[in-house]
Amino acid sequence: MGRSVVHSRWSGVNPSHTLLGVIPRPAEALPDGLTSRARSYVGVHGVKVEVQPVEDHRQWWLERGVPAGLIDRMAAFQATWGGLHLPPAPQYDGGPRFFNPDSPESDAEGWWFEAGTQRTAVPYAFMIGPAGEFGIAVERAGWVALHSTVEGWVESLALAAHAAACARQVTRLTGDEIDDVDLRDYEPVGEVRGLADTWWRGADSLLAMYTGEAEALDFPEARVALRYSGLDRWGLYGGGRGGA
Repeated sequence: MGRSVVHSRWSGVNPSHTLLGVIPRPAEALPDGLTSRARSYVGVHGVKVEVQPVEDHRQWWLERGVPAGLIDRMAAFQATWGGLHLPPAPQYDGGPRFFNPDSPESDAEGWWFEAGTQRTAVPYAFMIGPAGEFGIAVERAGWVALHSTVEGWVESLALAAHAAACARQVTRLTGDEIDDVDLRDYEPVGEVRGLADTWWRGADSLLAMYTGEAEALDFPEARVALRYSGLDRWGLYGGGRGGA
């Protein structure tokens, strides 16, 4: 990776970590553009954890050199996604516990902020990049964007749950086994907005390719692909783009 990052995480306990309570269902309206599959997934499985508003800490961050524009971005992220807890992701040891913007940091490319704390002990943070990408960042190693938006991450969670429920068989490939996967008979699944992590649709199967952790840790053997086989049209398209 070789990416030089000047971190600006603040020492001490950040006050925005404070939790206030739990609400049975996500309170804020979901953003336009999510598929019905993803909206249903969040509505059925999502739980809203109430968190301290970003605005409560604006002055604290401004005094430490965080640009007002970044704090505006964090507030906008929180207004849509803040406190949303979803079931564990198939990879990255489940992903963030819940969405909560925090820990601003900068490098030559711009400013970043944490998307939510880790659910388990993984060696990276879940971050939102300068252009709104959702990805992971490793100290002294760099950043890998998994999806071009957080919506893409949520779509990928919804699609994984849907595919697992519909598939007759799930096959896991790792490391060099992925090099033998022929994608010529597949088309990309656009709603996941994939970058390092992508989804592909075949004649009767869906294929999830997870390469972000391998790129971030410079460890090719960490690449994972999950093939969900034996799918009918509902399994391939249900609730997504081009589906019912």
